[in-house]
Amino acid sequence: MTNSNADPADPPPPSPSPSTSPSPSERALPVPSALRPWFTGIGAVTVDGPFDDAFAHVPDADTKVVVREEESGRRDTLVVGPRTRASYHTDLHKRSVSCVQLRLEPGVVGPLFGVAAVDLVGRVVPLGDLPAGTARRLARELTGVGRDGITARLAELLPPAGDGPRERLLRAAVDALSTRPYRTPAPVRDVARELAVSERQLRNLFADGVGVSPKHYARIDRLRHILTHAASAPWAELAAATGYYDQSHMTADFRTLMGVPPRAFFTGRLPRATPCQALRQR
Repeated sequence: MTNSNADPADPPPPSPSPSTSPSPSERALPVPSALRPWFTGIGAVTVDGPFDDAFAHVPDADTKVVVREEESGRRDTLVVGPRTRASYHTDLHKRSVSCVQLRLEPGVVGPLFGVAAVDLVGRVVPLGDLPAGTARRLARELTGVGRDGITARLAELLPPAGDGPRERLLRAAVDALSTRPYRTPAPVRDVARELAVSERQLRNLFADGVGVSPKHYARIDRLRHILTHAASAPWAELAAATGYYDQSHMTADFRTLMGVPPRAFFTGRLPRATPCQALRQR
């Protein structure tokens, strides 16, 4: 299999500080009803390099299927696993990339790919390298489909998704641990009690179906909420809305996951960046 020290398939968000560098262009695509049991969201992304400044790949608890095309015409179909810490990169290769990103529903990694989600954490893997026959078939079919035809082809290829007690339990736990407007996420122990499972059972369920622990899932979800709303809400209000004890608690957690405190990140004082690299053989 292959790995990358930077995520080559997930284009970076714009630099947190003002910049004249190009920015990614992302367009949300509708999720057809036939694909909703498998995917939570679909996005078409175009990145026109080069990036003069460092950019951040922020933590992300989702696993994604990415159909990626470079300006040379080379196409790859990849699986991008959960990312537990931020990383900072520069693009020395001046590449332009377009891709379609499909975010997987919690719990479908095993049925689709034949591996537990925890085995994909921090990895970028060619879809065809995964053990399930469905994964290899999707890799063959999607590599040859134009970007506008990907969702239609997936709807033809994917079987009905399972909806047993285990899948419903995981979805309920993910929802309870997620930040929503006017609702703070519940503590892990309270979620386990509400769902009538032990915290250990909940951790095992998340390892298999999400890839990170319930606690780390909640931390990543809160961080992404902060990154989305930092420009429109005071720090103290954000801390309260996302379930932190106080602003100091939020700042410490942000620093752990992003490598710098919030003020440094949003003023562009970032950790040392490393060059993006293409996929390489292990």
